[in-house]
Amino acid sequence: MAKHNKDLEEELYDKVVDLTEYAKRQRWWNRLFGKTSGPVAEKYSVATQLAIGGLSGWCAGYLFQKVGKVAATSVGGGLLLLQVANNSGYIQVDWKRVEKDVNKAKKQIRKNTDKAAPELNTLVERSTEFVKKNIVVTSGFVGGFLLGLAS
Repeated sequence: MAKHNKDLEEELYDKVVDLTEYAKRQRWWNRLFGKTSGPVAEKYSVATQLAIGGLSGWCAGYLFQKVGKVAATSVGGGLLLLQVANNSGYIQVDWKRVEKDVNKAKKQIRKNTDKAAPELNTLVERSTEFVKKNIVVTSGFVGGFLLGLAS
């Protein structure tokens, strides 16, 4: 009986040692997210992934900032010009018709949101899976994007 317990103890010890050796060989993202932490994580070093994510994030953030300023200026300027033209008498706005069209658009949007829910859920699931597979690149991208917005 004692020999059987000692053999069992040695076997368990060997398995634990094997498991710890296996864990040491795994990369940290594999330990954290499992083996599905995918293709990019295994081809490039962490520094390369951060550099790629950071640079592409910075470019996207910088462009987002510039395009956002231009869009805001255009929309605001257009609304200002329409209001000036309306007050000056150059144009007449049928506000009742505008209100009717806005209400119709609201109803259409509410109706279409129920149909879009499954597609939105699959998009969220796919996005979450992508982030899990490419966590280092995604982290670099988010940091770069925020830096791009700030510059």
